[in-house]
Amino acid sequence: MWFLLALLSAVFAALTAILAKVGVDSVNGTLATAIRTTVVLVMAWGMVFLTQAERGISTIARKSWIFLILSGVATGASWLCYYHALKLGRVNQVAPIDKLSVLFTLVFAAIFLHEGLTLKTGLACALIVSGVLLLAF
Repeated sequence: MWFLLALLSAVFAALTAILAKVGVDSVNGTLATAIRTTVVLVMAWGMVFLTQAERGISTIARKSWIFLILSGVATGASWLCYYHALKLGRVNQVAPIDKLSVLFTLVFAAIFLHEGLTLKTGLACALIVSGVLLLAF
C-alpha cells in the first residue's frame, strides 16, 4: 500500500507542477503560494474532521508540535521557492532540480536520524543527480 500511495504522491506532484506553471503565469508567486496553501489547508482540515482525527490534538506532545511546526515552515519555504522558480523557469528544468530533495533527504536522514548510507544508496543518489543534471541543463 505504501508504494501505491507514494506513486500517487508522485503523480499529484507532477500535476502540481504543470497546474502551477499555468496558474502562476500572470500571478505573483507569493500570492499563488498563499492561494495553493489555503486550498491545502481546507483539504487537510476537511480530512481531519471527516476521519474524526481532531480528537487526537490534545494528546500531541510538545516535541511533536515543535517539529511539525518546523516542518510546516520548511514546507512553506519550499513552496515559495518552487512557485517563484516556476514563474521564472521552465517546468522541465525546475521539477527535476526540485527532485534533488531525495538526495538532501538521504543526507539529512544520515546526519540527523543516523540512518545508514550504503553503497547502493550512494549509487542511486549519483544516478539521481546525473538524471537531474541531464534533464535540467
